[in-house]
Amino acid sequence: MRLKDKVAVITGGAQGIGRSIAETYAKEGAKLALFDVVLETVQKTAAEIKSHYNVDTFAAKVDVTKIEEVENGMKQVVDTFGKIDVLVNNAGITKDNLILRMSDAEWDAVLAVNLKGPFNCTKAVFSPMRKAGGGRIINISSIVGLMGNAGQANYSASKGGLVALTKTTAREFSKKNILVNAIAPGFIRTAMTDKLTDDVKAALAAQIPLERLGEAQDVANAALFLASDEASYITGQVISVNGGMYM
Repeated sequence: MRLKDKVAVITGGAQGIGRSIAETYAKEGAKLALFDVVLETVQKTAAEIKSHYNVDTFAAKVDVTKIEEVENGMKQVVDTFGKIDVLVNNAGITKDNLILRMSDAEWDAVLAVNLKGPFNCTKAVFSPMRKAGGGRIINISSIVGLMGNAGQANYSASKGGLVALTKTTAREFSKKNILVNAIAPGFIRTAMTDKLTDDVKAALAAQIPLERLGEAQDVANAALFLASDEASYITGQVISVNGGMYM
């Protein structure tokens, strides 16, 4: 098992890509701490993973935009498991609109969750990782953070900023053996994309060289690699998981 006895914190871990990463880590023996904003949902996910994969899990209601909640959540993880080895900054939201129609509230909300959230979690996890002798931080960015996308100025800016944060954090944390990388998924089948019409999905697939949307497991596989010993000489990088849509 590639992550046996490792302790992984996953934000937005209750569903979608976060849950897929959690289950993939559980298969490899990791102990899981799942953060999300809906306590009942994240507790249910944690219980199901614990039962199915026979691993220790912990669930907490954490709003990543609030540093006090983040710091308290990390402290609870350390109190429960004794350490933190991996942080996956996955929590994210969208509030799409054209720039000229986008409200301050739409801009601020997306930047708060998608960029300030990882900033808060990264700050809070540094001390536990330093004490553990090192760790891995994996930021879930997006293809639109690299190429942009009409109607998503706030989301694109937040995910592009997350790439820059990844590279800066990698430089600052390297001396403590904390490796920081990002994954930039393309269009992945999730509850969000399931709401799209078949025509829209077909139009998206036509833009992708592999001619299909990705699966959450594709992102989880990359997250597993970056958390494993095989990635011990990789930091400050962005792995695109997009079927070739942006090269």
